[in-house]
Amino acid sequence: MKTGCQWRELSLKEYFSKETISWQLIYYYFNKWCKDGSFRRIWISLLRNHKKKLDLSSVQMDGSHTRSRTGGESGGYQGRKSSKTSNCIFLCDNQGQMLSMGKPISGEHHDLYDIEETLEDILGLLNDADIECKGLFLNADSGFDSKNFRDLLDQKEIIGNIKKNPRNGDTKHEIYFDNQLYKRRFKIEKANAWLDSFKALLIRFETLNITWTNLHYLAFSILFLRKIKV
Repeated sequence: MKTGCQWRELSLKEYFSKETISWQLIYYYFNKWCKDGSFRRIWISLLRNHKKKLDLSSVQMDGSHTRSRTGGESGGYQGRKSSKTSNCIFLCDNQGQMLSMGKPISGEHHDLYDIEETLEDILGLLNDADIECKGLFLNADSGFDSKNFRDLLDQKEIIGNIKKNPRNGDTKHEIYFDNQLYKRRFKIEKANAWLDSFKALLIRFETLNITWTNLHYLAFSILFLRKIKV
């Protein structure tokens, strides 16, 4: 996770000099635990048992594009980065601790693409961890400014504090927006920076969405365990 080295370059001899362990064996179990949901269950269990460590006075949502070097699922050209990327929507608490994420989508799509399914994925994990979503204040940038998304949040009884996108051109309807609350949105930038400290996540080499997503659950768990230890 930290070095981003290839699986075949794992330092096995240094750690397992007396045992015969191959990188193929390690990847076999990693792949198996991704497919059977082990890493997701670990993350849900950590959230459920240590909710008091979270700051849910507000939550922050944002999308993040990751360059994809090997192609595979959900990779598409993103003009701003001038490369193929995968885009994921993340949700973090008010301290910058990642909470949940949506399924990866191809880089040519904007943050609101298939937002109904993405929101269900994100909130579904929180519900599995017995975290109440009703009444949450959710900060999001102008890329999420759409009537459809605001209506979805209203249906979930989540208060959306979304910066208005001037390109939408709708100035007739007054929409709730708290500028002081919105300043907390920078916490998602901090959360993304912590994820980027794991070089395995900084650039995508995993071709399957399921392994790419579970690497994130593993990173979420590592970062949260540090907080629990403190």
